Parts: sequence; structure tokens; C-alpha cells
Amino acid sequence: MPVKVPITDNHMHIDPRARGLEAIKEFKNSGGTHIILVTKPSWSIGIKVKKPDDYLRVFDETVETASKIRELGVGAFPVLGIHPAEISKLTEYMELREATELMQKGLELASRYVEKGLAVGIKSGRPHYPVPEEVWAASNEIMEHAFSLGKDQDCAVQLHTESVGEPELQDIAERARKTGIKMYRVVKHYSPPLVKTCEELGIFPGVISVKGAIEHALEEGTRFMMETDYIDDPDRPGAVLGPKTIPRRTIKLMETYGEEPFWIIHKENPEKVYDIEIEI
Repeated sequence: MPVKVPITDNHMHIDPRARGLEAIKEFKNSGGTHIILVTKPSWSIGIKVKKPDDYLRVFDETVETASKIRELGVGAFPVLGIHPAEISKLTEYMELREATELMQKGLELASRYVEKGLAVGIKSGRPHYPVPEEVWAASNEIMEHAFSLGKDQDCAVQLHTESVGEPELQDIAERARKTGIKMYRVVKHYSPPLVKTCEELGIFPGVISVKGAIEHALEEGTRFMMETDYIDDPDRPGAVLGPKTIPRRTIKLMETYGEEPFWIIHKENPEKVYDIEIEI
């Protein structure tokens, strides 16, 4: 009998108000075994943040959802943090400096969940859309604070950022390196298949698994993870990619590439990056 290869989605959101656990059942029934469960943006679940403790509601919901996912027989590892677009929401009703400090304190709260063993990483980054220069500078300051927290906890920091090529990855890597975080803990979420570039810089890519991307990534090696960025939004069903995508794509690709590359991608890589155990 062939070895059963674990199948891990590096970035999923699950919302109890949307499809919720039904999406996980789809993932599991398609062959999926583990997910990295990432906090949804606060505003997307109806929370208006005015103080750092408001983020606790977001974090607690993610941890509780992970527990319910595990009851279904799917491994779930929470990554908690603050979506970088939060800065644009906050500055609608507070000064930029106050918003910056609030987000930094929120990240500190997230890091405590890691310290307690309730989460395996921190989410941060910088806006994926044009912002004023001072907002960009503040966002980089927040992201670098996340790297410092990641160094202190020796945990992964998953990044939501602008679309990246080599120059943007270089900038991110330089900012991470000066904090002392282990570079393989820096995860570029929604990454293009720039596997060699990321390897040279030390960053770990979570390749968005659109058609053709994984084949391209495999041409450069196996030092990456696969993700859908499934957002579980009732107004956008299936966005960004649906929960069946990675199991189906992996199983199909194994017909061409065999099991070994996917053992590395779905088990060895996330085990190293997040300091977890992917059991099968």
C-alpha cells in the first residue's frame, strides 16, 4: 500500500457565521488532513477595534474554531495577528501614531497565545494597496515589531503584503534579518512560485495554489508550502480558492511527480516552519 501523504493548507480562514465547519468537511473529504488557521480581519467579523483587548475576541474565536476543527479529525494550527489593512480602518477614527501603537500591542497579545501553546505563529505584514508614505512607514514599523515578537517566541510570522517580486522580498528579508528572527520562520503568504529567490533570502513561501503555480514552484525545488487563502466569506463563496483545491491539486500532481515532493511540502516544511507535528 502507498504511504498516505498528509495534505496541509498553509492559509485558511474559517468563519462560524459563514460555511464554517462545512468547508472543513469538504477539505477533509477531498483528502485534506491539516490546516494553518489564520485569524480573519476584525472588521470582517463585526468587531470595531478601539483598544488592544478588542483583538482578544478575534483571537479567542480562532482558537475555539481550531478546537472544533480538530474534533472533525483535521489538524488545525492557529496563527493569530492583525491584518495590515487594519491600519486604514483605524485611522478613520484615530491618529496614525495611536493606530500604530494599538496594532503593536495587539500583536503582543497574539504572541502571548503562542507562549501559552494556543497558537503556532503571528500574522502581520503591510498593506497590499497604495497608501500614503507615512502609513507605509508605520506599517513597516508594525511588521518589524511582529518580527521581533517572532524572534522572542521563536515562532513563525506569516505575512500578508503587496504583490511581491524579488525587490519586495529583498526589502522584507532585510527588515526581518535585522530583528534576529530565524529567517525560515518568515512566511510569505500568497506568494508567487519564487522558490529559489525565497530560499536565497531565507524566507519561506506559501505559494498560492492557482493553476500552474505548483508546477512552476516544483521546477525550483520543494522548499515551499501550498495554500488557498480560502476566506469563508458568505458574500464571496469559494474565494480566494475553495477548500477542495489543495487536496485535489496535490492528488492530481502526485500522478506526475510522485509522493516524495509532497511529503516534504505538506509535512516536513510546515513542521520546520511552525515547530509542529503533522501526524498521519
